[in-house]
Amino acid sequence: MLPLSVLDLSVVTTGTPPSQSLRNSIDLARHVDRLGYTRYWLAEHHSLPSVASPSPDIMIGQIAAVTERIHVGSGGVMLPNHAPLMVAERYKMLEALFPGRIDLGLGRAPGTDHVTSHALRRRLDGREGDDFLERLHELTLWETREFPDNHPYNSVLAMPNDAPLPPIWLLGSSDYSAQLSAEVGMGFAFAHHFASHDAVEALTWYRKHFKPSRWRDKPHGILAIAVIMAETDEEAERLASSADLNRLLRDRGQYSPLPSVEDALAYPYSEAERAHIARNRSRLFVGSPATVMQKISPLISASEADEVMVITAVYDHDARKRSYDLLADAFGVAGKKAV
Repeated sequence: MLPLSVLDLSVVTTGTPPSQSLRNSIDLARHVDRLGYTRYWLAEHHSLPSVASPSPDIMIGQIAAVTERIHVGSGGVMLPNHAPLMVAERYKMLEALFPGRIDLGLGRAPGTDHVTSHALRRRLDGREGDDFLERLHELTLWETREFPDNHPYNSVLAMPNDAPLPPIWLLGSSDYSAQLSAEVGMGFAFAHHFASHDAVEALTWYRKHFKPSRWRDKPHGILAIAVIMAETDEEAERLASSADLNRLLRDRGQYSPLPSVEDALAYPYSEAERAHIARNRSRLFVGSPATVMQKISPLISASEADEVMVITAVYDHDARKRSYDLLADAFGVAGKKAV
């Protein structure tokens, strides 16, 4: 049985304020925990009207406290926004409180626009450019304590110092992310749901070139995909209309909460807009269980994914929970049925 997991953006809709979206995430996590899902990851985004959670570590603690067995983690911490010591402290604390159930997923992007990124980083340091590798290295040094002799950080402790860093996963949507994950010997999660790079190529490269490390002795590749599933193809297509319109507007730079199905169906699409939506459907799998499994099985097989992580963004919270019910049945996930 292939492990099945959840990536949650705490999606805000036109009918659901951000505070309720956060509570919906907690409710969904309880739901999929009972169903037998393996992981529940929370994303970090800033200043996006459609995403309620900028702080995955806070949500991880809330969700781990009300679930029983599911691994809870970040999908991910956008490392450019944070001092590595602070990341080490927060995730060691989570690991101390929920031992063996926390994942630390790391991303290279800021998770926001340039202006917001500047506001997040301007008091950290004055440097510009991609310093992800430097930050990743420093983060691992807080665990290994292999700072050079006479380095001032040798006197600093990442507390609680009796708890290890959780397993580290690198997130990405490109060949660079796959190569880096393989080189440093960490888990790798590929974001098919927004990537332009080929998922099969990325995951194949990662597996072929993986170097065992103190972090992981063998590769583990997660394929993250977007799915909207319902009992029938017609109902799934209806639910997906919200995501279609939201993506169309987002590609134009118009960021807004997820619209209702009624608003999406009433939108006066041009032929060019319908063609744009059709192209975007290469990153979104929509349909009944049989239809979706027929679409995604070749991708899963070709990529040899060790695990599938699913993001489902629909307007109605109950419909989202039902989509994950149907996915669990389709994948044969073991666990108690949600009530």
